[in-house]
Amino acid sequence: MKKLSLLFVVLLLQLQFIFAQEKKSPSDDDVMKVLAIGNSFSEDALENYLHELATAAGKKIVIGNLYIGGAPLELHLNNAHNNLKAYSYRKIGEDGKKVTKDSTSLEDALADENWDYVSLQQASPLSGKLDVINESLTDLWTYVFAHVHSSTKLLYHQTWAYQQDSKHEGFKNYNNDQLTMYDSIMHVSKELEKIGDYAFIVPSGTAIQNFRTSSVGDKLTRDGYHLNLDYGRYAAALTWYGKLFNLDPRKTTYKPEKVSDLEAKIAREAAHKAIRKPYKISKIRK
Repeated sequence: MKKLSLLFVVLLLQLQFIFAQEKKSPSDDDVMKVLAIGNSFSEDALENYLHELATAAGKKIVIGNLYIGGAPLELHLNNAHNNLKAYSYRKIGEDGKKVTKDSTSLEDALADENWDYVSLQQASPLSGKLDVINESLTDLWTYVFAHVHSSTKLLYHQTWAYQQDSKHEGFKNYNNDQLTMYDSIMHVSKELEKIGDYAFIVPSGTAIQNFRTSSVGDKLTRDGYHLNLDYGRYAAALTWYGKLFNLDPRKTTYKPEKVSDLEAKIAREAAHKAIRKPYKISKIRK
């Protein structure tokens, strides 16, 4: 009888824990919480300027980035299945301070917050290879959904094509041609959008390509593929800002100190046009 009573208490406590967890919906507070499962491209887009943009608009945000340099979806899936503590977990809190925790697993980070959004992306050399992406993506988002609140939404981060003079080995996948790479990434984005499992796709790739039509030209990266630390990263952050908060990036009051007024105008316009037309290059006449 005592054993039955003890079992009942244990079951009751477990149920209470489950119900408590379920009540912690992302919509229960006014803080936007977004977690990227990514690499250096998510570092470029989310870890710099996005928090400042949100703050300038009076929005609260928490940003997480599970970082492994160059990580493809296949590696993330392997880490998930084996619960490997393989990530550098960078987290920017409401106060804007970044804390980095090494040796973190996907499961740890997914449980760390009641995330509004979780973002997935492919490694840049394979970002336009739909067949390769499909080998891992469905299983990975299935894992994510099993470890987050039922109202957490999934995003896909559309990354950018390399600079035309890039020496990256993966550029060969696209015949060392920027527009071929861009078009391949757009094809992937369109196909993933058809599936309907994503709240939206963040068109960073189109924002960067739009920027390249401006007077700045094809000078958006610092090494042929990672974004310029100033206006390149600013353009990507503006695109995330506009999509997450449904706000016009042209109207932000925030500009990084090292970004000129002209560069800021171009970046804002590039992001705005990418959000309006995510699969088409729009010229920036500045």
